[in-house]
Amino acid sequence: MDPITAAALTALASSVASEAGRQAWQGLATLVRRPFRRGGGQDQEELPGISSGEVELAALDAVPADPVRAQALATALGVRAALDPEFRVLLDEWWARAVTDSAGSVHNTISGGTQNGTIVQGRDFSNLTFNMPSTPRADDRNY
Repeated sequence: MDPITAAALTALASSVASEAGRQAWQGLATLVRRPFRRGGGQDQEELPGISSGEVELAALDAVPADPVRAQALATALGVRAALDPEFRVLLDEWWARAVTDSAGSVHNTISGGTQNGTIVQGRDFSNLTFNMPSTPRADDRNY
């Protein structure tokens, strides 16, 4: 399993506005709420000082950009995965889906003959400006 980093969890918690982000976060929440089975046993066992991850998940959900909360969740998931083989398998499967779903894909197509004008192809653009006249900055002007 690739380690689930605090940065990845912060990005995921911050992406719940998108459908893929919401589904990934909900999948993690469902997984964390499963009974904690140490050693693959059938019964839930209380382990002093060992978190199921629920508290850390709720804390990161409340403040998605907090790297300390994200690290706490990453640590709780890692410890739980080390102690609960069934959880480790399910966490690996969830992580593989989350990484694949978050990568997304872009399929750009231009058809219909000659294109007259600017064409931009890609994904996740922001702050683009086209056909803006150039204006000198105040400190570039000669006075």
